[in-house]
Amino acid sequence: MARMMYAASENDPNMLYATQIRVPDPFLWIETETKSYAFFSKLEIDRAKREAKADVVLSYEEASGVKEEKLSPSLLIQEICRKLRLRQLTVPSNFPLGLAEALRKKGIKVIPKQGEFFPERSVKTQQEIEAIVSILRVAEKGMKKAIEILRESEISKDESLQWRKKVLDSKTLRDEIEIAMMREGALASNTIVACGKEACDPHEIGKGKLMPHQSIVIDIFPRDKTSGYFGDLSRTVVKGTPSQALRDLYLTVQEAKQWVLSVLREGVNGKKIEKEIRQRFAKKGYPTEIRNGRWVGFFHGLGHGVGLEIHEPPRFRKAVFKTNQVITVEPGLYYPEIGGVRLEDMVVIKKEGVENLTKIEEKLEID
Repeated sequence: MARMMYAASENDPNMLYATQIRVPDPFLWIETETKSYAFFSKLEIDRAKREAKADVVLSYEEASGVKEEKLSPSLLIQEICRKLRLRQLTVPSNFPLGLAEALRKKGIKVIPKQGEFFPERSVKTQQEIEAIVSILRVAEKGMKKAIEILRESEISKDESLQWRKKVLDSKTLRDEIEIAMMREGALASNTIVACGKEACDPHEIGKGKLMPHQSIVIDIFPRDKTSGYFGDLSRTVVKGTPSQALRDLYLTVQEAKQWVLSVLREGVNGKKIEKEIRQRFAKKGYPTEIRNGRWVGFFHGLGHGVGLEIHEPPRFRKAVFKTNQVITVEPGLYYPEIGGVRLEDMVVIKKEGVENLTKIEEKLEID
């Protein structure tokens, strides 16, 4: 049975994985039992013939025998299927519904694949691991920029942080982090810089002033403009003097991460590890529960795969880990009366343990 995708590889990870060329507009990919085919518009065909990964690379007109101006996506696929003698196609679950219906009306059977279109994506090649390490180093440069700015900042009399004689807020620090990474060839947006109670909402990017003596969660996840791969990194810091309760919270999360790193390896069940972490937290007085209408404790996943998507399989709690899967390890604890703490490293699963790809230090207090 043949497989087909019609998507823009600029924002569709499966298409980028298959063809290894970045294209902003949808194009067509078909794989039969013997060959892979990639079909491009006249705007892209010359570059595609040099760069695209496929056994056969053709323009729409070469493949269909119809002028490009007269082709709709459904007519293009119909003509190519006729020439390749294909009557049934397996497509990803996000294949355009309208296009699928148009093809079905012409007698072509379109079957969405259940689950991952390329399950092999979760196990990374050495080349992919190197691409992830490269963009992770950029994320670390962004984190170092954040720490540098916080170190330069001063605590004002009104208990706010001042940097270059202006109030330092989440947006200012986020912009500086993202600009630093963009200079290194990364696409960066929605970087999390969340302080105090905001840091207790794990996906709150942060909107207010950054305050001294409170936890600041910084979560950075840039994408490499060239390779398309992501890096992911979180640290929690305090400018000033944290409360003892916040110090204890930080140490508890730090110890949890180290324990997870010590037990991870090929064949380990992620659900059991995540359950154990919650039990460990509860025994230390940090239960996961609903208080006053909101979740507190450790209420997100312990990690996820990273590659051509920032969140991709394997999900930690659903995985029995395989060698060369790249995942995050990111325990966190969140209590509004204390603050939020999250620490995140990226690792490669190995037969006897993990290789930690993250090199930047962990330190709660910024001098």
